[in-house]
Amino acid sequence: MRIYSFDPIADENCKVLILGTMPGVMSLKKQQYYGFERNAFWRIIYAVFGREPDEDYELRKAFLLEHRIALWDVLKACEREGSSDSEIRNPEPNDFESFFRRCKGIRYVCFNGGPARRLYERFVRKKGTGSHITQYFDLPSTSPAYVLAFEKKLEKWMLLKELAGDD
Repeated sequence: MRIYSFDPIADENCKVLILGTMPGVMSLKKQQYYGFERNAFWRIIYAVFGREPDEDYELRKAFLLEHRIALWDVLKACEREGSSDSEIRNPEPNDFESFFRRCKGIRYVCFNGGPARRLYERFVRKKGTGSHITQYFDLPSTSPAYVLAFEKKLEKWMLLKELAGDD
């Protein structure tokens, strides 16, 4: 089945871009990034900045932008049964050239797991897109499929606070 990602959560003030691969089944159903309640993404993002997650998705999106963080997926579309990145077939990347023209302030890209990095390298960086990016960071996947204690994941994700320029 062919599935499609969402528009980015981003504005011209963003400094950091977090990239996933493609929304999972529950996220697609809810039409929300990281909509599966067992995915630790929102808990981690809020914990980095010392807050409890908002329940409302619009407030969550605003929270990211308030902290100069953009969120998107490497892929625009693919074929996949279920939610596993290992099941992705016929991947089609998002238009990063247009994205980086619109969001000129982004200097750092953080990958939510290894598959996002590999797809980005293959489809984006290999073509020379995003040459203005200062640094890339591999962060542990927030997916429950990636078995690592929440505290250990959070420890690595704390880097966001420094990158976004928040004190």
